[in-house]
Amino acid sequence: MRVALFLTCVNDTLYPRTGQAVVALLNRLGVRVDFPMGQTCCGQAHYNTGYRHESEPLARRYAEVFADYDAIVTPSGSCVAMVRDIYPRLGERARAEGRGEELADALAPVVPKTYELTEFLVDVLGVTDVGAYFPHRVTYHPTCHGLRMLGLGERPRRLLEAVKGLELVELPGADECCGFGGTFAVKNPDVSAAMGADKVRNAASTGAEVLCAADNSCLLHIGGTISRQRTAIEPLHIAEILAATEEDPLGAHWADGPAPVSVVTGGSGLSVVTGSEGATR
Repeated sequence: MRVALFLTCVNDTLYPRTGQAVVALLNRLGVRVDFPMGQTCCGQAHYNTGYRHESEPLARRYAEVFADYDAIVTPSGSCVAMVRDIYPRLGERARAEGRGEELADALAPVVPKTYELTEFLVDVLGVTDVGAYFPHRVTYHPTCHGLRMLGLGERPRRLLEAVKGLELVELPGADECCGFGGTFAVKNPDVSAAMGADKVRNAASTGAEVLCAADNSCLLHIGGTISRQRTAIEPLHIAEILAATEEDPLGAHWADGPAPVSVVTGGSGLSVVTGSEGATR
């Protein structure tokens, strides 16, 4: 199985350790991960702001870059939702506007093979116990795109429940939006801030040390609220928890930068292997 990592803009710019954690985790499970250097934004911000036509070249780019892979894995539910839910609409609209079948035909192959990380682990690899160790009290926030558009359901919770040492506590109002919503936070700052404050208050009430989610865009918003309120809870992507082990615990893994990485150039981009190289799947 040829697997590619789609890192996404937010992770590339602000949370590179999440991408490194995905690679470390999948390598540990025997999956070799390529990182195609031609990848760019999926176009979600453009589309959500009303620039539908401007998002089309980015969608085409995505289709070109990831065309030859069996699976495309990303630690961002919102970007997966863009690919799986919105890309088909872009193709349909182009067809309806008399611009032909080219866009729909280009996007059709990549849509069904794009997976959010927890989907790939549970549904494709068939694992819930990934050998992780994280001895902390954790509460989980199911982000809106993952909950409503992707239907991730219990997949993230099942993965967290199997982590050795982790105590998972229920988050009150878990299914309520954190208030980020991408450009919603910019257009409606007061409402967004109030929703974020509610989310952080609920998280703090659990006594958890860590608030976990599967999308760093939401954690960015929640983390800003936590910082302003000086709340004693840490926002953390689920990939970083699942990548932690007793031999390589979270924190120690990144103390001197990421684990050793070998980079192999090739026609399909880079093949990134962290630690000991696992068998190709």
